[in-house]
Amino acid sequence: MKHIINKNPRIEVVDALRGFAVMAIVLVHNLEHFIFPVYPTNYPTWLNIVDQGVFNCIFTLFAGKAYAIFALLFGFTFYIQSNNQRKQGKDFGYRFLWRMVLLVGFATLNAAFFPAGDVLLLFAIVGLVLFFTRNWSDKAILISSVIFLLQPIEWFHYIASLINPAHQLPDLGVGAMYAEVAEYTKAGNLWNFIIGNITLGQKASLLWAVNAGRFVQTAGLFLLGCYIGRKQLFIATEQNLRFWVKVLIIAAISFAPLYSLSELMIESNMIIQQTARTAFDMWQKLAFTFVLVASFVLLYQRERFVNAVSGLRFYGRMSLTNYITQSIIGAAIYFPFGLYLAPYCGYTISLLIGIFVFLLQVKGCQWWLSKHKQGPFEHIWHKWTWIGDEKINHQSQ
Repeated sequence: MKHIINKNPRIEVVDALRGFAVMAIVLVHNLEHFIFPVYPTNYPTWLNIVDQGVFNCIFTLFAGKAYAIFALLFGFTFYIQSNNQRKQGKDFGYRFLWRMVLLVGFATLNAAFFPAGDVLLLFAIVGLVLFFTRNWSDKAILISSVIFLLQPIEWFHYIASLINPAHQLPDLGVGAMYAEVAEYTKAGNLWNFIIGNITLGQKASLLWAVNAGRFVQTAGLFLLGCYIGRKQLFIATEQNLRFWVKVLIIAAISFAPLYSLSELMIESNMIIQQTARTAFDMWQKLAFTFVLVASFVLLYQRERFVNAVSGLRFYGRMSLTNYITQSIIGAAIYFPFGLYLAPYCGYTISLLIGIFVFLLQVKGCQWWLSKHKQGPFEHIWHKWTWIGDEKINHQSQ
């Protein structure tokens, strides 16, 4: 490859990739009106067609993939922090558990303005897998990751249904919970909205993650991100770049058949949709996730691309701050206690709002990081993580 950047690309590409993931999350959440499905009902036909095209494009590119990249890099960051402590002869494990307790606090803050619960709480819970496996060998980490990513729970229920046709997945009542969430959101009472979100909303989100296979997939992505860190695969050596080329080829070839199989199962009976189709849907999204990751890593070796996405590095360095503030901004824009623009914003307008919010946040990040080393929430998380430690580790991401 020509024109490879002769800088330390590891931190930069990870920051930029994390920024890309959060940007994608912002766009998807805006199209969803932050899980508040109220849309215009009197749009002309041509605009409905445009809206459907925008929806299909953004969801095909980013839905289920942005979160996966975010999870992958969560595991990678754990490796960086753990490795830094290991070099000093320390075990990061118990400090990491405290860090996850703090993450529950940030998850609660974000969920207060996001009526479907919050992925950060899922990360805090599933993060336990990193604690228990922190001293495992590279091979054990990789094998465990693959087992989780195979979606074993879905296949257990599928096989059980073949043995016993009467077998059914447990009804976790997620639909009824989300219906109740929708009711208090429409009511427009800010206090009830916040209390409902951090209680019922969080519960509904976690149970939805169980149904959707997100728990085990997140564990697999955490471990895979940790493995990538251990193998230093984000460092732009010729060997690693060849590795990412292979990943891109395999993921691209795998995506189409996995997607086709997933779509074919839509008309199947309920137990197949809840089990085998869930697994294939997760796999096709995972394949596309690695198309995005590998493409980004390879393109990042080109100076022109680096310059084009330079804002993502700043955005990624403040990912926690951006993730939480976009929920607050979105709630103020779309919900009844705010501007209540949801009934007037179709997918196209919502996408434009999402792009504007993203660009506004990028400018805010550039300004903030010109005066501070970390974003405000990142600083709090870092400082409280190392509370009681006289030597704060300034090398952690």
